[in-house]
Amino acid sequence: MLKIYKRIRQTLTHSLLAVAATSPIVLAQGLGNSPYSALGVGELYSPANVTNMGMGEVGISNASAFYLNLQNPALLARRTRFTVFEVGLIGQSTAISQNMSNTVKKQNNFAGNLGYLALSFPANSRWNMSISLKPYTYVNYSIQQTADLQGTTNSAVYNYTGRGGLNKATFANGVRVTKNIYAGAEASFLFGNITHSSSALTYDKFNPNADNVTITRLGRTNYSDIVFKLGAAWRPKLSDTWTLNVGATYDPKMNINANQTDIYQQSYVGAVPDTLRLNSKGKATLPEQMRVGISLEKGNSLLFGVDVGMQKWSQYRTADNQSGGFADAMNIAAGLEYTPKPTSNRYRDLITYRVGFQYNRLPYQVNGAQINDINGSLGLSLPLGAYFVNHVTLSLVGGQRGVLTGTQIREQYVRIALGFSLNDWWFRKQVVD
Repeated sequence: MLKIYKRIRQTLTHSLLAVAATSPIVLAQGLGNSPYSALGVGELYSPANVTNMGMGEVGISNASAFYLNLQNPALLARRTRFTVFEVGLIGQSTAISQNMSNTVKKQNNFAGNLGYLALSFPANSRWNMSISLKPYTYVNYSIQQTADLQGTTNSAVYNYTGRGGLNKATFANGVRVTKNIYAGAEASFLFGNITHSSSALTYDKFNPNADNVTITRLGRTNYSDIVFKLGAAWRPKLSDTWTLNVGATYDPKMNINANQTDIYQQSYVGAVPDTLRLNSKGKATLPEQMRVGISLEKGNSLLFGVDVGMQKWSQYRTADNQSGGFADAMNIAAGLEYTPKPTSNRYRDLITYRVGFQYNRLPYQVNGAQINDINGSLGLSLPLGAYFVNHVTLSLVGGQRGVLTGTQIREQYVRIALGFSLNDWWFRKQVVD
C-alpha cells in the first residue's frame, strides 16, 4: 500500500494528468474525478451546510434560529425551542486542465451526492443537541502514464485508480453558559474505506504477437474511529440594534484505526493473486485544526462575518506512519447575509440573500508550490409553510484551484447546493379547549 501511495504521489507531483474515460463527460461518485483525491484520505467535503455555503462558508461565529449550524457546536445553544431537520444535496461540475508539452489536456465531469442529514432538538432552555450524518471525504481519480522501457522495444502503460471515502456520524451538544457565552462539543464516528489500484501493462511495440504482461496491485484500507471537536462563542450586545459575534473551534490531532489489505497479481497462465497483507492494523493521523470567526449582526436583517482557519496537514500520517507530503493549510472567508424586513407580512421581504468569498491555501504541493483555491458564492433562502419558519435554500459556488503554469493542474468548478430546513415544536403539550 505504501509503494502504491508513493507512486501515486510521485505521478501527481510530476503532473501526469489523465482522462479517466473516452467520453468528455464522466458520472462518478463523490463530487467527480479529482487527481488530488489520490492523496491522504481524499478530498474533504465542505463542513458548512447549504445556508453557510452561500456566504463563503462563514459560520464559526454566526447562527440563526431557522437553520442549523454544523461548523461550531457551541452555536447549537443559540437555537430556540424549535426542533429542526435539515437535508442538503450537492452537485458539482468540474473542468480539469493541464499544460503538457505545450498542449492543454482537458476533461469535464459532473457528479452529485447527499451533503448531509441533520436533526437538532432542545434538551432544555439552555441546552441543545444535534445528530447528523454526512460524507467526510471522497476518493475518485483515474491517472494514466505511458512510457518506453529503456534498452528494450517494449512500452508500458501505468494506470492508477482510486475509489471510496469516509463518512461522519456526529452527536453534538451546545450549552449557554451565561447570557452571552456558549460552549459546545461534538463526538463523531468516522467510518468508510478507500481502495487504491495500480497496474502496469507491458507490450512490444514492434511485435503485436508477443505476449503482454500485466501486473496489478490492489490496496484497500478500512477506517473506523471516534474524533472530537470543541467550540465556543461569545455574543455581546453593542447597541439596541447591533450585536457582535465571536466564535472558535478546535479539532485536536487524532489517531484513527485503519485496517489494510494488499493484493498483488501478475497475469499469466496459472497465476493466482498473492495476498501481501490481510487486515493489517495501523493508525492514521489526522491533523489538528483551529478556526476563529467574527461577525456583526443587526437584528435578524443584516449580518457580515469573517472566518479564518488553520490546518496542520504537515502532521498527517498514513496508516504506515509515513508522511503524506502535505504542507500546512489555511483559509479565509467573508460573507454577507441580508433579509429586507424579517418582521414583515410580505413574502418578498422575508427572502434571505447571501454573498461570499473564500481563499484557501490547500495542503497539496506541486514542485514545491502550494495550490490555491479561490471561489465566490451566492445564496438564496425562500420561506415556506405556516408562519414561514421552514425554508428551501439554494447556494451557488464558482471557483478555481491551481493555474495553467508550470506543471500545475487547474480545476475550474461550479458547485450547486440545495437545502431544506424544516422547523417545528416537539415535546409540546397540546391544549384542548
